Amino acid sequence: MRLLIRLLVLIAVALGLGLAVVVYYIANPKLPAYTPAQQVHYLEQWSAADRQTYYFTPQGTQVKGLHYDWFQALELPFSQQRFAAPEYLARFGFLVDPAQKATPDNPGNLPVGFARHQNPGSPEQFLDITCAACHTGELRFNGQAVRIDGGAALHVLPSTVPTLRGGSFGQALVASLAATYYNPWKFERFARNVLGADYEDGHKSLRADYKRSLDMFLKVAWNDTHRGLYPTEEGPGRADAFGRIANASFGDAISPDNYRVANAPVDYPQLWDMWTFDWVQWNGSAQQPMARNIGEALGVGATLNFFDANGQPLKGDARYPSSVRVRDLHLIEQTLQRLQPPTWPENVLGSVDKPLAAKGRALFTENCASCHVPRVKKINGRDVQQLHLLPVAAIGTDPTAADNIADHRFDLSALQWDPAELAQLDVQLHPKPTEPLDLSKLSVAKGLAYVTAFVENRAYRDAGVTAAERPVLDGFGLPIGVQELRAYKARPLAGAWATAPFLHNGSVPSLYQLLSPQDERASSFYKGTFEYDPKHLGYRTEAFSDGFLFDTRITGNHNSGHEFRAGKRGNGVIGRLLQPQERWALLEYLKVLGGPLEAQLPETVAMQKD
Repeated sequence: MRLLIRLLVLIAVALGLGLAVVVYYIANPKLPAYTPAQQVHYLEQWSAADRQTYYFTPQGTQVKGLHYDWFQALELPFSQQRFAAPEYLARFGFLVDPAQKATPDNPGNLPVGFARHQNPGSPEQFLDITCAACHTGELRFNGQAVRIDGGAALHVLPSTVPTLRGGSFGQALVASLAATYYNPWKFERFARNVLGADYEDGHKSLRADYKRSLDMFLKVAWNDTHRGLYPTEEGPGRADAFGRIANASFGDAISPDNYRVANAPVDYPQLWDMWTFDWVQWNGSAQQPMARNIGEALGVGATLNFFDANGQPLKGDARYPSSVRVRDLHLIEQTLQRLQPPTWPENVLGSVDKPLAAKGRALFTENCASCHVPRVKKINGRDVQQLHLLPVAAIGTDPTAADNIADHRFDLSALQWDPAELAQLDVQLHPKPTEPLDLSKLSVAKGLAYVTAFVENRAYRDAGVTAAERPVLDGFGLPIGVQELRAYKARPLAGAWATAPFLHNGSVPSLYQLLSPQDERASSFYKGTFEYDPKHLGYRTEAFSDGFLFDTRITGNHNSGHEFRAGKRGNGVIGRLLQPQERWALLEYLKVLGGPLEAQLPETVAMQKD
């Protein structure tokens, strides 16, 4: 009996030590070191005022009730260092300027895209993570940084699924929130920092409000983990946007039966010229700018209520209160219309070989233009680029994202939508359904179209948007158009040199590899560094301390398709084999495509082929 007790004690101690190790690594993630750039070079993509508007205009996300001043006061779990210190947040891949100081628009001196907002009639200020956090990039070369406004971020933002490796902002934030609440000395410092002179009166209510926010974070972390919703780790610069929005809007807010495995992370796409496209999203499924932006805000954390306090579905004009800020979303959208593609900075990244670029221009016309130069049509006074949507069967790239969007179905019948009401909404389904919609089996695109239509109507009323203003805020008077194709869009390539990694899922690290057959592409490589390779036009891929290893053999990560190689066209082969010198010429041309240097190219010289 005594031996059994000793054995049980040893087992308990071992389990306790094991749990302590797990908790330590979850709360103390392995993050790459941060070395400030010697200088950040801002390209002439737009004005400094537009840049600040884009960086710090709130869109209505509330990050699960997290207050702006709470975020500023948080400490790391095992020290008194501030979680929101710029040099710490930079280790997750968020963008800070070494010379950045607090400003009226950014009083917390936080990274790009970390804004604040107040809901009407409330004194509380919430942390508002905006589209700029995910759609702003940076390249490093020889200690210099080149900011790419509207480019792809490299942070690890969305994941709430804890791993021993860590590295995710979501995981680290939850660890700091929990450590602050459950460590009485930490919470004491936190409360005095937040409340100041109001400490005595506000301590109790602060703790209760804080616990409600923490519980929401912990609930999501537990839910996402034990359900196995995100088996393909997103890593730097990626998120399964449609999957996360669907799980939040249909699973969290309606029924657990609506949770779906989201195993198709995609890169954050670049935003310049986006307002001229006929269809957006990687699969070309969305049309109206406001509806697209509302969907993005809901995915990042805007509040949304489908039911009343008694659990009954909201109906009529009571649908659907949210925290989205439609006037601010419109301001961001208008500002982005002035964003120009980045132009190759020769003073930082090196001079362009113009004769070689001229040869690349001819190769581009031969091999790339048929897909990446869209037809331009004037519609309602606006030049619209009609993008080519390439079927997955033809382009051959990883089909998981397109298949999930096309195949997943969700039961929204609990919302008790009346088909007659749906018909009155400004939603256009392409092609037009020939049978009544089955609300128990709606696709993510159709479901979000109707949800955003209701949210949009309510938000417009709450913001006092008039009937005359509405077409402008919608974006060019467009309806909430939806189409569902197993396809990915081929967008224009101005500024493509600044948008690594490549393909919709970020599975190809450089443009040189993208122009190469699949068997010449890296099957695994490291992501998360800002260090740029101006020769191959991509981020550097060698191992570095606490980097993220990207494995193209995992579902959602495949680097197949978009191949130039010998053999029959189709099933991912889109062109003939390009010789190495032809690839180099194409890269040189892609540095100048759409920019002022393109006009300086000499007449094309024929290139010899091996």
